[in-house]
Parts: sequence; structure tokens; C-alpha cells
Amino acid sequence: MGGVVCHVLNRANARFPIFRARRDLEAFERLLVAANEHVPMRMLDYCLMPNHWHLVLWPVGDGDLSLFMKWLSATHTQWWHDAHDTVGTGHLHQGRFKSFPVETDRHFVAVCRYVERNPVRAGLVERAEDWRWGSLWHRQNRSSGPLGKLLHAWPVEPPQDWLAFVNDLEPVNELT
Repeated sequence: MGGVVCHVLNRANARFPIFRARRDLEAFERLLVAANEHVPMRMLDYCLMPNHWHLVLWPVGDGDLSLFMKWLSATHTQWWHDAHDTVGTGHLHQGRFKSFPVETDRHFVAVCRYVERNPVRAGLVERAEDWRWGSLWHRQNRSSGPLGKLLHAWPVEPPQDWLAFVNDLEPVNELT
């Protein structure tokens, strides 16, 4: 699927919280950067939620998405079990990651809005840009750290007032 933008996500088993503390979130962000060192990936958007995560990725070559996700998922699972003293207790995620191809048109904008608005829908913050564990926060704060540098330019222009657009209630049928 080289050259195809994908919305990638995974959820913890039984909706178990996998991001319990700041260190869990920080570790996953570090692993995103490390995964990019193993398999270069254009990361367009992301959001970490207490029991799942969303990534919008744009792989360059065929097979890159699977290689990137295999490394990220396996390494995160190993780190998590070690950090939480649960080695040998079973799977962390419900299964293999899910990925959906995204057209680089208004559908792309709708997917990125969905991803970045996730913490607002979940009641974690009032405004999407206040959620520290996503690409919107990094872009708004012009993050110069490794993760901020990892974020790639979008293949389409976002609406002019992206923040207002993200924070407005999205129509129920926007992603259908």
C-alpha cells in the first residue's frame, strides 16, 4: 500500500486502559519516533486515547505500513508488559491493527478531524488542541522535539480555520 494514506488504529483487549499514566503516553510517543527510524513513515496525524490509538500514515513503499506497525505494536507490547510487570499474561491489543485507505480529498480532512477531535468526543478536554497526546497539540505548539519533526505535511490543504473546524460538532454522517 505504498503511496496510499491509511487511517490505522488499535484498541486494547476488553477496552482495558493501556495509557494509564503519563509515562505510558510518553513511551508510546518515543516508540513512534523509534519505529520511524526502523521503517521511515510519513505520519500525518495521530491521537492517543486511554484505551486505543489512531494514526494517519502515508507509507512510501509497498509493505512499509505492515513493517512499521509490526515493529511498533510488538515493541510497545513488550515495553508495556515489562513496565507494568505483566509479562506472560497475554495479548495487550484486541488483535492486529486495523487500517483503512483514505482518499486524499475531503474524506482525508474528515478523517483527520475525527482523529484530532477524539478527546473532545470522549470528554477528556473541551478543545481538541488542549489534548497533549496528539498531533494537533504538537502542531499548535510548534513542537520542535522528535515527534514534532516526525509529523509530515498533509497531501491536501486543511480548511482555513482548522481549529474552529475541528472543535465544531461534526455531522453524524461525516465519515460515511
